[in-house]
Amino acid sequence: MEEQVILVNEKDEAIGVLEKMEAHLQPRLHRAFSVCLFNDRREMLLQRRALNKYHCGGLWTNTCCSHPRPKEDTINAANRRLMEEMGIITDLTEVFDFTYQAEFNNGLFEYEFDHVFFGTFSGSPLINTEEVEDWKYLSLDKIEAEFLEHAEKYTPWFKLIVTKIRELNLTY
Repeated sequence: MEEQVILVNEKDEAIGVLEKMEAHLQPRLHRAFSVCLFNDRREMLLQRRALNKYHCGGLWTNTCCSHPRPKEDTINAANRRLMEEMGIITDLTEVFDFTYQAEFNNGLFEYEFDHVFFGTFSGSPLINTEEVEDWKYLSLDKIEAEFLEHAEKYTPWFKLIVTKIRELNLTY
């Protein structure tokens, strides 16, 4: 069975489901989540997306991101994917949400209502190499410096997340 996403309106109210790739071709607003884990030195755990991902392959991004399945709570989906991608179990807290759009060179789009979760983790992840190419910890200052020098190496939603973290003056 094809993977489906939850279509939502601007208030994140579910209005239907659609096959994931179809939602990224049209584009249609759908529910998503992003997980940001921080170690005891206040560095964020980043992942480099696997090269075979349907978009943004090989780019650096937050710890984990994906879509909840139909009838799946977003927090449960975030925990499920964090384990599937990074081999990590930790407590997560939703910190903020935002809507964004992006267009990619391969004809796909992102149009997502993204729920952002924070958690803590200071170890080495057990990455799923089908999903994740590499990982590293970086401070927000170093992430922002990287954005200035190599913006093309990072996903568009991750840049928005870091900007929002700074705007809201969030601590972790």
